Amino acid sequence: MTSTRNLVGFTLLDVLPDLHFEASDGRSSSLHAYFRGEWGLLFSHPDDFTPICTTELGEVARLENAGEFARRDVKLLALSCNDVESHRRWIADIEEYSGATVNFPIVADPTRRIAAQLGMLSQDDLNAEGMPLTVRTLFVLDPQVRVRLMITYPASTGRNFVEVLRVLDSLKLTDGKKLSTPVNWKQGERVCVAPGELTDLEAKEEFPDLVVEKLPSQKGYLRFTNRY
Repeated sequence: MTSTRNLVGFTLLDVLPDLHFEASDGRSSSLHAYFRGEWGLLFSHPDDFTPICTTELGEVARLENAGEFARRDVKLLALSCNDVESHRRWIADIEEYSGATVNFPIVADPTRRIAAQLGMLSQDDLNAEGMPLTVRTLFVLDPQVRVRLMITYPASTGRNFVEVLRVLDSLKLTDGKKLSTPVNWKQGERVCVAPGELTDLEAKEEFPDLVVEKLPSQKGYLRFTNRY
């Protein structure tokens, strides 16, 4: 029998295990086959036909329909510990509530095999049969299926997918570059030039609009540019 304990923990840049899955759209695939070569979002929810989960997947569907994930070249994959038929029935509720079409697959994991290996199970929230439910875990994956962001919310708190879009923008902007994004950054705002990688002269050559904030320490580490 599949253990229901969280078997593994992930750190940033870990490669997600290549687990086989069945999904609501009839697909039979694996995580690597689905995500490799593209940025991806894998997110779990506790249970079908529940209020917070319905609002969450409705919001993801609305953002997907509006092209927010396509313009960022991000693939979506949801997951919970329900079977395929349950997912298909629930999708009708999501679409009615949100006014959006659910175009992304929802992984069926009634045995908890996938959720356990991805560390997504709650030790406190159980279903009527005493089986643990998934927490609201979200992974952002890069084209090598490496974990670039992990967020876990409790069952009682819905996620902020506008923040997820902001993080996706930051990750894709800074990937492989000598840049980083400051607090509350949004697309179009100035970014930081990473300290220690470029001298001020090198930074000024690469970013002619470079601004170095004058601080009491006089270390010159807070450098901004709008050129990216």
